[in-house]
Amino acid sequence: MIGVLSYLVFFATTASILAIAVLGLNLQWGNTGLFNGGVVAFFGAGAYGTLILGGPPQEGMVGGFALTYPMALLGGMAVAGVMAWIVGLLTLRLRHDYLAIATFGVAVAFENLMRNAEWLAGGAKGVRGFERPFREAIGDGFLYNLVFFVAVLLILIATYVFLERLVASPFGRLLRAIREDEEAAQSLGKSPSRVRLTAFVTGSVIMGLAGGLYGTFYAFVSPQDVLPTLTFQVWAMLIVGGAGNNRGAVFGAFLIWGAWTISGWALSRFAPVEAQLYTGSVQFILIGAVIVGMLVWRPQGLLPERLIVSQQGSNPVNKRGE
Repeated sequence: MIGVLSYLVFFATTASILAIAVLGLNLQWGNTGLFNGGVVAFFGAGAYGTLILGGPPQEGMVGGFALTYPMALLGGMAVAGVMAWIVGLLTLRLRHDYLAIATFGVAVAFENLMRNAEWLAGGAKGVRGFERPFREAIGDGFLYNLVFFVAVLLILIATYVFLERLVASPFGRLLRAIREDEEAAQSLGKSPSRVRLTAFVTGSVIMGLAGGLYGTFYAFVSPQDVLPTLTFQVWAMLIVGGAGNNRGAVFGAFLIWGAWTISGWALSRFAPVEAQLYTGSVQFILIGAVIVGMLVWRPQGLLPERLIVSQQGSNPVNKRGE
């Protein structure tokens, strides 16, 4: 019984961390229309930043600052935000496919940097030796994982509430106005480039928060954790849940992570031995099939964006819901 509960806590913690990253992507794509193909780069920046800032000294590596955990986590978020600001200044003039390609290139470059720069983050060996926060006070094992899950869940709720209020604010309405008709928003004296950059950086900081929590939970991060596959997983979660709807983003994260976990277990349990070598590849194909299938069958997602009706009650402000 304890074993089942322990696994459920592990599953829910990972799904909650990924849900935070999906909320960040929803702000960028669902509300602003920014196609970020480099989610994993900002997620990884938060993870590496947190472990480098909060970890002990390691020979031949940058770091060893041993900051308190809250400071290390905030530092990881700041690293993701600064990187997003630089990337945004260079790429946000691009549109749609070109922006997706440019940001995907950033993700590939980040993974290659982490894999080869041993002086920065240990190269292929990754960052090790990170002490999980409050471990001495709480102890190890199931109790620690349960307390950490509660903390992650509270952070997920706080992020959700923050984004719900942001979307309902005048700034949120401005985001959707720029998403739907940038020229019309510009004619009203708004600055679409500045607003897009703000949304891009904010969403990336939230992804950095998710990465920092991920690195904390596993007490280790390596280039294997920042492969482009994670970007496709997060996109699948948002597409299935419903872009433009924060509830859909969270629901899609849990649903897709559950499907990913169950498919991995089923393939390892029931697939022929020779086929089990390709379990990862089969899962990637399944993710692609889910994305394509949802775009064809229900492009607005399982929980579509709610239409905001004008005061006259006639015309919707946005076009996401159908």
